[in-house]
Amino acid sequence: MKHLNCILATLTLASYGSIYGKSPSLHLPKLANSDKPRNVVFILSDDHRYDYMGFVGKVPWIKTPNLDRMAAEGVNIKNAFVTTSLCSPSRASILTGLYSHTHKVVDNSAPLPEGLTFFPQYLQKAGYQTSFFGKWHMGNDSGDPQPGFDQWEGFKGQGEYYNPRININGVWNQYKDSVYSTDLLTEHAIKFMKKQVEEKKHFFVYLSLKGLHDNFQPAKRHKGYYANKEVVLPENFNTPHYGIKQLPTIDPKTGKAAHGKEYYGENMSPNWVKNQRESWHGVDYSYHGRPWKVQVINYCETLLSVDESVGSVLDYLKDAGIDDNTLVIYMGDNGFAWGEHGLIDKRQFYEESVRVPMLARCPELFKGGQALEKMVQNVDIAPTILACAGLDKAKKMVGSSFIPLLQGKDIKWRNRIFYEYYWEHEFPQTPTMHGVRTDRYKYIRYYGIWDTNEFYDLKEDPNEMHNLIDVPRLQDTIKQLDHDLYDWLESTGGMSIPLKRTERPHFDHRNQGFY
Repeated sequence: MKHLNCILATLTLASYGSIYGKSPSLHLPKLANSDKPRNVVFILSDDHRYDYMGFVGKVPWIKTPNLDRMAAEGVNIKNAFVTTSLCSPSRASILTGLYSHTHKVVDNSAPLPEGLTFFPQYLQKAGYQTSFFGKWHMGNDSGDPQPGFDQWEGFKGQGEYYNPRININGVWNQYKDSVYSTDLLTEHAIKFMKKQVEEKKHFFVYLSLKGLHDNFQPAKRHKGYYANKEVVLPENFNTPHYGIKQLPTIDPKTGKAAHGKEYYGENMSPNWVKNQRESWHGVDYSYHGRPWKVQVINYCETLLSVDESVGSVLDYLKDAGIDDNTLVIYMGDNGFAWGEHGLIDKRQFYEESVRVPMLARCPELFKGGQALEKMVQNVDIAPTILACAGLDKAKKMVGSSFIPLLQGKDIKWRNRIFYEYYWEHEFPQTPTMHGVRTDRYKYIRYYGIWDTNEFYDLKEDPNEMHNLIDVPRLQDTIKQLDHDLYDWLESTGGMSIPLKRTERPHFDHRNQGFY
């Protein structure tokens, strides 16, 4: 049977030119012999941090029954990361399998460079019916159809929560009567799947929801759902520490203080973090004066419709009898800080910003109820989905399929992840940075500012409250991670800072907006 599937898939690849027309610039990866082609649904949310799901237990009153269901029936990829914690760069990395400094979509306004290939283009060439629903928000952000999708339904820019204006295959449609975009997009995605099932065609769905992006607007049925719930301050809410503290005497040989623990780094937080706290990306002036705790409640209420969207997809696949052999992946495009280090927003290389929720379900491929500890990144999404279509990844892609990990196979896998973020003219609070993270340590190096770098022992200090950059016994480890960063950048063409044209006027963002 496996041999027959490979023959049928090969015939499909051989005949794609007569159906879709060959593209001289698009080389189709060779067929992988390991599996049969499968349907894939990829659901992407916006700004959903990794630990705001019910089954995680971080927020005791949060309810996400359908995400909980995915975790119970599939795999919770506990250590999922983005390579850049920002909408457009992360989305570009998902679609191309490349790092930001390679695909050049380095911020939310950088145009798409010529020559990029999105992985759905390979699926099209292999005979899949492909679709996109929702928020594109990545270069050429006009809302017009983008390469790789047979069915296109996209917003312009951020789009709207209510009464959205959506470009459907080149024609703009304005919805009214309090239509909620999450419900609408989910309904249309299911309608697309039904059509493909009826016509017995393989399909790929990219359901890209606006939730949970600011300005948070829950569905009317969810408004007030979490009213009066308590928002607990994170442990590192007051990190960095302000003012002068009485420091204990430190033994220079051991680095130990009177209480027996290392005390380095207590007041070694970067100045840019302190400055950002005093901007509208900090809790004290969040979103130009909107109380941040109120925003957390709005954020969590908006998550309810995202969770329902996931449930609707799972229910349809089950009703259609294809839930066992359809791969469903849910993830966020980046994380979000809610008071950690006194900050809101993303962009930083702190855990709450760079880590994202990632759940995968496909009972025929891997058993459910698992938790994967290996570090997975957004650049792995494209190779993984291509593998489910029976295709090898494109040669330029830097990620790898994580299907073998979900199957419990012992394969060679990364033991560290790398991070990059490039200073934005419109949001100058956060500097250019590069970082590397292992299972235990994190090293962050800043560029273009006179400030301290950061080093954390995540095992002993998971909340990143004690910067150990000056601890003598750790200098060899820090030096090695610094070399690892340079090796990564040199080997992937990242030794130049990407620049783009900036023509908009500059304002001081610390206490006012940018309009």
